[in-house]
Amino acid sequence: MPVVAIDFETANEQRSSPCAIGLAWIEDGRITQVEHHYIRPAEMRFSGWNVAVHGIRPADVEDADEFPAVLSRLQDRLERATVIAHNAAFDISVMRRTCEFYGLAFPCFDYLCTVQVAKNTWPRLPSAKLNAVCDFLGVDFKHHDAAQDAYACGSVALAAVEAVGVSHVRELPGKLGMVAGRLTATGYTTCSSSGLKRRAV
Repeated sequence: MPVVAIDFETANEQRSSPCAIGLAWIEDGRITQVEHHYIRPAEMRFSGWNVAVHGIRPADVEDADEFPAVLSRLQDRLERATVIAHNAAFDISVMRRTCEFYGLAFPCFDYLCTVQVAKNTWPRLPSAKLNAVCDFLGVDFKHHDAAQDAYACGSVALAAVEAVGVSHVRELPGKLGMVAGRLTATGYTTCSSSGLKRRAV
């Protein structure tokens, strides 16, 4: 069963305004495929702050599919995967709020937050932000590019697997005192941490 790291970028402050999704698929302990999909928001309102962060403009997505079509192409694979995201509370809320906006059932999957993974694996790091953790790990990526952020998130998870001595990303919660979140067709539970820390640095 694969693991996939995901990252959303949004057009404005609304969580239901995704304009891009990146995915990095992990199999056999390595990233095997990275995808980037533009998404046309239902409301083509791009805030200057969001554009300054990710650089995506209305012209980039005007010919892209809206979220239901993008999700339909990904849903079968997502529902067979463990999903990971850096600050999963944000990315999972984008998934939820956009599904709610379009009247779609949520896809069903377990998920992990690599912010929590990083904090529990390397607790002495001064910051668990994606760029800070990747600087520590020597992972080179372009921050706030959806595909690159997904790749970086996947790289953090794989580094944690090696650091704490487990064989699969799905084993991280048990080793780190975490509980995976769960998204179902009708609701969700959050990814949480009991505070048990594995000191890898």
